Amino acid sequence: MEVHAADQYLVAPGEADLLEVHARLAGTGLFPPFPPVELPGGVGGLVARGGFAQTFFFPAEVLGLTFRTPKGRRVRAGGVVVKNVQGYDLVRLFVGSFGLLGQAEEVVLRLRPGRDQAFLRRPFSGSFPRLVPTPRFLFALEDEEGPWLYAYHFGHPKEVERFREAFGGEEARSLDLRPRFPRGLGLGEGPLWDLRFRYQDGGAPPPPPPAFLRLARVL
Repeated sequence: MEVHAADQYLVAPGEADLLEVHARLAGTGLFPPFPPVELPGGVGGLVARGGFAQTFFFPAEVLGLTFRTPKGRRVRAGGVVVKNVQGYDLVRLFVGSFGLLGQAEEVVLRLRPGRDQAFLRRPFSGSFPRLVPTPRFLFALEDEEGPWLYAYHFGHPKEVERFREAFGGEEARSLDLRPRFPRGLGLGEGPLWDLRFRYQDGGAPPPPPPAFLRLARVL
C-alpha cells in the first residue's frame, strides 16, 4: 500500500482490507472514499460494487486500477491524476460492474483532506433523512438491538461540529461486517442498506444491460 500525501492519492492492492486503509491514513489528515466499515472483498470488492454508503459520485474517486479479466488478461486503466485520459472510461465502467469485467488487483484511490471526523449512529426510522450538512456516508444496519442509522463525515472542524448537532445520536465504533456476510455481500433483503442498495449474505448482482455483456465478452 502506497500513500502519496502530497498528491492526495493512495495505491492499494485489491485484497487490502478497508479498515487497513483507514489505519494506514490515521494522522495524515486524509480520508478514503469509504466509511470505517469492513466489508467482504476488501478494496477490490468495494470498487466492484460501486462503493458503499457514499452520498457523492464514487467513480470519480477511483483514479486508476489494474484488473484481471475473466479470460485471464491483465488490464491497466486510468492513472494517478484526476484529469486522466488514458483508460478513463474503462475505469468508470469497471466501478460497479460486480465482477463482470474481472477482479481488481490494484486500485488508485483519490484521498480527501479533513481536520476532523465523526462516526455517529442513532435509531433508524425507516427512511434516510436529509441532513445539513450532508454526511459523506450514510447507511443503516439491523442488529439484535434493532435498526440503526450510521453516518460518517469529515472535513473542517466547524462543519463536522454542525454535522454532530444535526445528526445527534451517539459515537459509533468501526464495524467489521464480514462475519455477517460469510458468502459475500450481494443484493437482496438483508440487514444492511444504503442509498443505492439493500444487501444480503450472498445473492446475485443486478442484471447488466446487453451492451455491458458484449464488453465483458470482448475483454
